[in-house]
Amino acid sequence: MDIELARTFLAVIETGSFIEAAGRVHVTQSTVSMRIKSLEEQLGKTLFIRSKAGATLTQAGAQFQRHAQALVRVWQQARLDVSLPPGYEAVLTVGGQYSLWDGYLMRWLPWMRRNAPEVALRAQLTPSTALMEQLTDGALDLAVMYTPQQRPGFAVEHLFQEELVLVSSEPRSSKRSENRYVLVNWGREFQADHALNFPDQTSPGLYFDLGSLGVSYLLENNASGYFPRRVAMPYLASGALTIVENSPAFRYATYAVYPSDGDPDVFSLALKGLREIASNTPGISVN
Repeated sequence: MDIELARTFLAVIETGSFIEAAGRVHVTQSTVSMRIKSLEEQLGKTLFIRSKAGATLTQAGAQFQRHAQALVRVWQQARLDVSLPPGYEAVLTVGGQYSLWDGYLMRWLPWMRRNAPEVALRAQLTPSTALMEQLTDGALDLAVMYTPQQRPGFAVEHLFQEELVLVSSEPRSSKRSENRYVLVNWGREFQADHALNFPDQTSPGLYFDLGSLGVSYLLENNASGYFPRRVAMPYLASGALTIVENSPAFRYATYAVYPSDGDPDVFSLALKGLREIASNTPGISVN
């Protein structure tokens, strides 16, 4: 079977429409229709019920879904195995949304190098909206995120509780200025909560798409912004930053998501490292 047929089938499930799936896999709508028709002919079953509202799975389609996911993952693993660097026994491709790299996943990478030197690592900063899609497509082996989706064939493990707090580098004696507020993109969950609590600050004068840049800006300029407590902790301890009193904090459970049929030795070690780093990181609650 052409692996692109399975990818296209999963894209239709993800988007609920042939039109949206075409954009997802970068082909025309007619190509999506042709691929699904070819897949249905090979399987001898109708996989989708088409309507003006979109495309919904038939019973046969639902049964085929986990097989399509497995096919894509096996193909991705085959590609990785063929390109396995000399001296390594396995490759682990890890994705995490932006907020979880600073002060957490960046500490996990050297832990893996020390404890699993035979495993080659490929690290990706991935928007939260794309993590589950890339897991399903086999582009990622492991993802760390706030709001995973329960899907057949994937295991979800709670790691810790994240907290984002409003901090400032402005002197306590000075009057806080909204003009010095910096909005940092910590993912769609934070963006939604931020818009709800600060409807007048959805388009501030300064916006950062990468959290580490926001920290650097605050340290060099009098400004305020939201940051994970674990990222802010060293600067709070030194007095370079202070928490803005009476400001709301945003809390998110953080999870690891991975294929349930993956290499148990590699994943058990990777998860051990993620738990250990969480337990030893100030500002993180593992309960």
